[in-house]
Amino acid sequence: MSRRSINGTDFTGMVLAGAEKLSRQAEHVNALNVFPVPDGDTGTNMNLTMTAGVTELRERSSASMGQAATVLSKGLLMGARGNSGVILSQLFRGFGRYAASHAELNAIQFAAALQVGVDTAYKAVVKPVEGTILTVAREAAKHAGTYARRTTDVVELMREVLARAQYALDRTPEQLPVLKQVGVVDSGGQGLVYIYEGFLDYLENGTSTGTDKQAALPTTRQEPSQTTNVTAAAHVQASAQAQLETENIEFLYDMEFFINLGLGDGSRERFDEEAFRRALSVNGDSIIIISDDDIVKVHVHSKTPGEVMTLALRYGEITQIHILNMREQHRDLLHAGMDGAAPPELFADIPTPAAVPEEHAALPADEVAPYGFIAIASGAGIEEIFKSLGVDVVLSGGQTMNPSTEDFVNAIGELSAQHIFLLPNNSNIVLAAQQARDLLEGERQITVVPCKSIPQGIAAALAFQEDESPEANEAQMTEAIKRVKTGQVTHAVRDTTFDDLEITAGHYIGIYNSKIVATAADRLTTSRNLLASMIESGDEIITLLAGEDASEAETADLAEWLATEYPDAEVEFHSGGQPVYDYMFSVEA
Repeated sequence: MSRRSINGTDFTGMVLAGAEKLSRQAEHVNALNVFPVPDGDTGTNMNLTMTAGVTELRERSSASMGQAATVLSKGLLMGARGNSGVILSQLFRGFGRYAASHAELNAIQFAAALQVGVDTAYKAVVKPVEGTILTVAREAAKHAGTYARRTTDVVELMREVLARAQYALDRTPEQLPVLKQVGVVDSGGQGLVYIYEGFLDYLENGTSTGTDKQAALPTTRQEPSQTTNVTAAAHVQASAQAQLETENIEFLYDMEFFINLGLGDGSRERFDEEAFRRALSVNGDSIIIISDDDIVKVHVHSKTPGEVMTLALRYGEITQIHILNMREQHRDLLHAGMDGAAPPELFADIPTPAAVPEEHAALPADEVAPYGFIAIASGAGIEEIFKSLGVDVVLSGGQTMNPSTEDFVNAIGELSAQHIFLLPNNSNIVLAAQQARDLLEGERQITVVPCKSIPQGIAAALAFQEDESPEANEAQMTEAIKRVKTGQVTHAVRDTTFDDLEITAGHYIGIYNSKIVATAADRLTTSRNLLASMIESGDEIITLLAGEDASEAETADLAEWLATEYPDAEVEFHSGGQPVYDYMFSVEA
């Protein structure tokens, strides 16, 4: 099948197929992620970014190439997440600028649009690094410009674009030492190749093939050496991030936000992009700044997030703020990432900042309770435990499904309470809870109790005293958290080595306070070894929460073993019904 041009309908189909391909491979892209930081979320960020663009295209479809490309560009810009997502948005922003005045694009014009996209992306990145998505996009666009002189067929041109992108991807380990050290290709570049594969699937077949088979490459492809061809998933025997040290992440705060230049007090300064870049680079890297009329999108990895905010406030109001501690993200990835999490949805929901009402209707005084509680839990049994402890709202969430800031804001709005305590119960959820608190500052009294596991959340709820002040309760609950030792049993999904432990895919692992300390082929042995490492002389209370896959027979054997080995301890068993973790344990003195 050949095409002399593509219009907006064709382009929309290409984008949908590319987004689908990327979505199905997002976990593989995550596993490759070691640069600029080993946080394991490149696939997720690119998937969320493409989802934002797809959402816009579906709502505002057009047969005009220029209109479709412009709509995609806007959607990607507003939904861009992370380094790779922002760069991806810029590739298509430039593409959209070129295509804006065209109803259709022929081969030469399509190649030119790709090149303008690359130029736009390079301009947005303060310190472009070779061996990344930028390199893959540049090499593919450059080759497209040359090859378009030899063909009028857009399909044939797209085959060449994909071939050169794959070739450039295979060479990224030779350009970026950290990739060669770990034995992977660049994750962002791999994500772009998957998108291009979807493009070609659509052009050749009219739809995505629905398979992971690599598109046939033309015979003109220049083959890379065998030492650099490391893209196959079979070569990624373990998560690449496990081979890098957390403390080597120097600029640990991953920040994204928008500056609205049209808002702010009368003292705001005229936006100076170059001065802003220089100021951010003093204590930051991975800087991307995108100006679009009165809106500036900023991405930066920084040591000093407070200073970044202060700098940005000079120019206008800040909105849609996202800040992640990448060291914590890396630790969580290493210690709890082998949980068998399901791959992302075909088109994942896009986390968006909550829209906060300008004012809340006053609640009748006789209906307002002094305190309210919101907790995060997964599993019917655990939900019932929290409700029995006085928690008003239990939001579903956990290791594989995190509630958004908007979920917290909506739950808070439902509570008629003077002071509300939030129990995140997962390190990945604390930030969303804190952001909800900050969004409602001045309107509601909210305390985020920094519990990072279900056992910690239960201990915090037990420590609450109705007749104490919010400050006293916060202190008591925080202290209770410190006394809890948390253990979890799940299964490994890949072979790896962690702290001299040889872990085999399919075996069970025991995690103690976020560190893997036990592994065995069977669940009962792993549970015993984990508990033995947790329990010390003087510990009095042991609580076991059985997950949805836990065996009644094994649980009975575990109870008998505990009674024999620790006869002085008080042991409690509950059916938690949680996914992912077959058992959760808490041990308290």
